[in-house]
Amino acid sequence: MNLLEETQMLLNQYGLRANKKLGQNFLINDEIIEAIVEKSDVCKDDLIIEIGPGLGSLTKALLEKAGKVVAIELDKNMVSILKNRFLNENLEIINDDILKVDLYSIIENHMSVKVVANLPYYITTPILMKLLEEKYPFKSITVMVQKEVGERICAKPGNKSYGAITLSANYYSVPAKIIDVPKENFLPSPEVDSCVIKMDILKEPPVKVKDEKLFFALIRNGFNHRRKTITNSLVFDDLDKKQLISILNKLGLDENLRAENLSIDDFAKISNEI
Repeated sequence: MNLLEETQMLLNQYGLRANKKLGQNFLINDEIIEAIVEKSDVCKDDLIIEIGPGLGSLTKALLEKAGKVVAIELDKNMVSILKNRFLNENLEIINDDILKVDLYSIIENHMSVKVVANLPYYITTPILMKLLEEKYPFKSITVMVQKEVGERICAKPGNKSYGAITLSANYYSVPAKIIDVPKENFLPSPEVDSCVIKMDILKEPPVKVKDEKLFFALIRNGFNHRRKTITNSLVFDDLDKKQLISILNKLGLDENLRAENLSIDDFAKISNEI
């Protein structure tokens, strides 16, 4: 029985269908699941946190490699299936909203913790921001996301996909796109293609900033008005245009640049000068 047949059988057995409100699209390609586990470098020393396991296709592959898997699932129907499918002491199932879960209580004293998941696309960004901003001691985060989102996270300065989420990702990690996943590999097939990205978590940010809150506010300002030059988009209530131009000149930055032309180092330098 291939993964497509297994998925259809489980849905029929429990009288269920994909819940659109929860963004459920089930991965039906065994080779992609194998590639996700391989690229995640899962081993017996690892505690794996899986978000949105659904029917458990990825969960099954993770349990074969990991020391322990904690699967966090919002849908009670999927939780019932997972409990029936896996009688495994190395699997813990939590029926809750990932955005409300205290992951520190799960991690405890585990030395090697990784996130591996097919994220629900409707809340991808909030989940990623939680995983990054709350500074959990993860080694890596490997997730399936909408292809457009993955390209934004991994973009370089000057690219049209480059934005605030790019800089957030690069502040906390080294992100890379590792697998393209066309929409035909899901049941039901979504409207968009997907990709898998891996984010190797940094022990220290690549830049030193005096005020993280100001640093990220500066980034948001810049990309909220990305068509404007930085002399107009980076201005704060307590920082007028003349002062900003003076800072840019001091740093040797062209005042006619736009936010998409600035590196993470440039934003850090401007923030520190302010």
